[in-house]
Amino acid sequence: MLILRLFLILLTLLLVLCGGLYLFTRNHYYLKLAWQLLRFTLLLLALFAVLWILERYVLTGVQALL
Repeated sequence: MLILRLFLILLTLLLVLCGGLYLFTRNHYYLKLAWQLLRFTLLLLALFAVLWILERYVLTGVQALL
């Protein structure tokens, strides 16, 4: 969980930095980069949620059967 929190803090800082750079330079590259970072993060969070649910409910049910 500590790694996930550090990752989310780093992502927030990167998104704020991209937004600030876009406002300062008006270069659309920074908006594209922010959007890619956000999509990548949502994908990783979804994967983390699936693995957590798998560990929490499916694997404990298998252990109960054994």
